[in-house]
Amino acid sequence: MLYNAVNMKIIKLYHGTNCKFSRIDLSKSRKSRDFGTGFYTTTLFEQAKKWAENLYIRYGDSGKFVKEYEAVLDYRLNILTFDSMNRDWLEFIKENRMNGGLSHTYDIVRGAVANDNTMRTIALYVSGVYTEEMALEQLQFFKANDQISFHTRKVLRFSYILF
Repeated sequence: MLYNAVNMKIIKLYHGTNCKFSRIDLSKSRKSRDFGTGFYTTTLFEQAKKWAENLYIRYGDSGKFVKEYEAVLDYRLNILTFDSMNRDWLEFIKENRMNGGLSHTYDIVRGAVANDNTMRTIALYVSGVYTEEMALEQLQFFKANDQISFHTRKVLRFSYILF
């Protein structure tokens, strides 16, 4: 990760997809995602590859693609970062999955991905079978991969995601 003189962080990101596209269109996002409607990336190539494979298996389309980006995370953007799978992270995911769409005003959200390993626990918590304490106890055994999601046109308009 690089830092420049005006407090911006530049990071390499990957996006796994099952379709070809030349520009990011936030309206193409599915509605009930971990961090709300948005464009989802990761710092891990293998994770993006798995996302592409899963999307292709589920929906078909053009193939399996991993797109690479460099993103500038500018301190002037409204960025929410979850440092761990904690109570706030769990509740944020629950709200976004239950309500769908975009229920927050963050430009970017960073945190652990609720992946195949954690999905059962998240689903049981969202459905009310697990209490918050039970879910957090189960999640402590998982090492989660990361996701960085982009949610506003502001992020795209000012070219914070570089091709």
